[in-house]
Amino acid sequence: MLTRDADAFLGFARHCAADFGPATARAAFLVSPEGFQRAEQSARDNRYMAAAERFDADAALAEHRQLHSALAQDVPVIAFAGNPATPDAVFPNNVFATTPGQLIVGRMRHPVRQREAERPDIRRYFTDVMGYAERDLSGQPHPCELTGSLVIDRARGLGFCGLSERCDEAGAALMHEAFGLRATLMFPLAPGEYHTNVLLAVLAGRAALICPAGFADPRIPGVIAELYGDLAVSLNVNEQAAFAGNAIALSERRVWMSEAASTALTAGHRRQLQEGAGFAVGCVPLAALEHGGGSLRCCVAEIF
Repeated sequence: MLTRDADAFLGFARHCAADFGPATARAAFLVSPEGFQRAEQSARDNRYMAAAERFDADAALAEHRQLHSALAQDVPVIAFAGNPATPDAVFPNNVFATTPGQLIVGRMRHPVRQREAERPDIRRYFTDVMGYAERDLSGQPHPCELTGSLVIDRARGLGFCGLSERCDEAGAALMHEAFGLRATLMFPLAPGEYHTNVLLAVLAGRAALICPAGFADPRIPGVIAELYGDLAVSLNVNEQAAFAGNAIALSERRVWMSEAASTALTAGHRRQLQEGAGFAVGCVPLAALEHGGGSLRCCVAEIF
């Protein structure tokens, strides 16, 4: 099912068992922020990006090393070298994603990011070393920025796809098919929002972080929340601005977010995650990297 009909999606999705696949990744990869600087093309439709003078490449590299070390507590994590010619490459999850045995390469909107998809080292790591098949969407005309635009409940095979300049309906259909999902709900993001994963995180298939203000249709957050019940955490605008929605669970026991996001969490929302969902809240200082317009989840490409 691929639909914009929230009622039809909810009617189908609430009956989907958590037997589609593993709820969390078995490993992850990062791309180092070499030459980290403002990408002017990406800044056209990313309101979260800071002014050029606020970028600090050395600080970003130091934070990235801490991120690598922290995430490695939960799963094996590898890091590919960055390239100053691709300053947004620190956010590889928009370009590369996996399902078991398959690498998916997305089609980025901006040319500066389209260059990332051409990297032979990342492609060959998966095809030659890991033995994965490759599904290459990068050459077709429809933007589909993978797990930036499409948030996936891997346990139940459900997709939540925000439509914006970074992903149109045709791109959503291509991703739905490439990931082999049971059902995908499409919906427009609010004006000024660019990626769904800044507004929504599904954590190990059992909990969700939702930023209602980021959705154009105010009913959509409620539909998503119905699927996760008491473990749906509705974040306020301050938590959203601090990237609390840009989080990830790489294991059943912990959710990772930036230090700023963790600080912004209300006491009640922290209790929902810790006592309700059973997640420890891990955090990493990422102030320099967040000037690039994304946060912790954006930095992490999952390996299933």
